[in-house]
Amino acid sequence: MIEIKVAPIRNGTVIDHITAGQALNVLKILGVNEYNIDSTISVLIRVPSKKEGTGGWKDVVKVEDRELDTKTVDKIALIAPNATIVIIRDYSVAEKKKVLLSSSISGLVRCSNPHCITNKNEPVAPEFEVISKDPPTLRCKYCDRTMSKISDNLI
Repeated sequence: MIEIKVAPIRNGTVIDHITAGQALNVLKILGVNEYNIDSTISVLIRVPSKKEGTGGWKDVVKVEDRELDTKTVDKIALIAPNATIVIIRDYSVAEKKKVLLSSSISGLVRCSNPHCITNKNEPVAPEFEVISKDPPTLRCKYCDRTMSKISDNLI
């Protein structure tokens, strides 16, 4: 087995146990692009995982000098329901928590139905019921459209 070594970060966030193949969507949620990278970002895609239920693979994202707000963590839960958020301060783990996908979602995802009232310039925030947590599947409370490809519709 190949050993993977990634430099530790002094301060920042490690998003571990991301569903394999979702690391680039996590970067999208974080708003990372070629124009706004101010700190070191490490992205590991499809690395071995010992955690049960992962199919043996996971992705990991490490972002130096950034701690995530609640809204960002909630978006990550929509595409990586088994992810763990680890806050690093002075090279040590300061906090560690699993993401939590609540039973209803509001204002984080756009409905994929172009005819839904939430997409008609009405003052109605999109709301969804979580009908499956792994893999995440949502049902619009207004038009009943079911979505499982959530990363394409994040707000």
